[in-house]
Amino acid sequence: MSKEMRFRHSSRDFVVLAKGLGLHMLQLINMPLVDEVLKEYQDSNQLEEVCRRYGCQGIEAIWGGEDCEFSLDRKLIRGWHLAFFCDWVDLWNNNEIQLMHKFKSKKSWEMFYGGPNREALIKLLSEDLDRAQQSGAEYVVFHVSDVSVEEVYTYQWLHSDEEVVDRTAELINLLMDGKKYTFKLLLENLHWAGFTFTKPDITKRMLKNIHYQNKGIMLDLGHLMCTNLELQSQEEAIDYIHKMLDEHGILCRYIKGVHLHQSVSGEYTKEHLCIVPKLPEDYLEKFAVSYQHILNIDTHQPVTHPGIQSLIERIAPEYLVHELASSGRADKERVLKIQTEALGWKG
Repeated sequence: MSKEMRFRHSSRDFVVLAKGLGLHMLQLINMPLVDEVLKEYQDSNQLEEVCRRYGCQGIEAIWGGEDCEFSLDRKLIRGWHLAFFCDWVDLWNNNEIQLMHKFKSKKSWEMFYGGPNREALIKLLSEDLDRAQQSGAEYVVFHVSDVSVEEVYTYQWLHSDEEVVDRTAELINLLMDGKKYTFKLLLENLHWAGFTFTKPDITKRMLKNIHYQNKGIMLDLGHLMCTNLELQSQEEAIDYIHKMLDEHGILCRYIKGVHLHQSVSGEYTKEHLCIVPKLPEDYLEKFAVSYQHILNIDTHQPVTHPGIQSLIERIAPEYLVHELASSGRADKERVLKIQTEALGWKG
């Protein structure tokens, strides 16, 4: 654990950064609500100091599965990333043939999802939406994607983009119709089947079919980079993102937030494409092996190219979340420093 550093910066410093980018946005740090992570900070005040040290005003929280002992000041929670399953559409469709193929037994998928059918998913997300509302979060994030363990290696999708966004709309409408939630619903792109922010017709279809009025997009820049396996550098990746923004045109007005990180991993992905290793029979063990492969594709490394400033200025999000991979507090501050300096932060 790194030593506590002297708190030197105020929120005024962030205003200077924001003006430099021509923006009025909140910068946040992603943070799992897990004691093992939170207890690297002496208390909530120290976590707030770390946020401000890097020009950030709070956190985007994600539920860790159980109550924490750490006393977190609710004012730090500005966003809330909803719980998710990478592979959920077959459960939603009650496709027991596919579920049996993937899990080998009904008991296995009941343990994984917390129940035998879609009701387990509805319960999990309903409770998480309520937590987000109670926390005072200004927005929630929902992954619009579906990928099985085998698809992570083959890139041969079981479900079309249209089906994934349509099932997502069904789920969200069931969860949120008639509710009086006060937060924004931000839909996140991934590089699997579903919403990728590479096809404007899919983006439009998704937004049209979701009833919730206070909706928008959480544009994950690293995930968008992962959709193009030919990218060789951050400079090429930034140009590619500009191209996708060009193609989306007026739909870009729905972008309310950005998950900022970079993954230029096309060479790795191509090298391993369609090579499915011998995987364990047990589903949880198989999932763990595939997840390491996913981390090699979706690396969540800090952006260092100066072109990121003009890109963020163009998008002009309300929220910018530093969603970076790290091995602990000291490493988290290291990558935060790299990325915030790329944005022009001089803390």
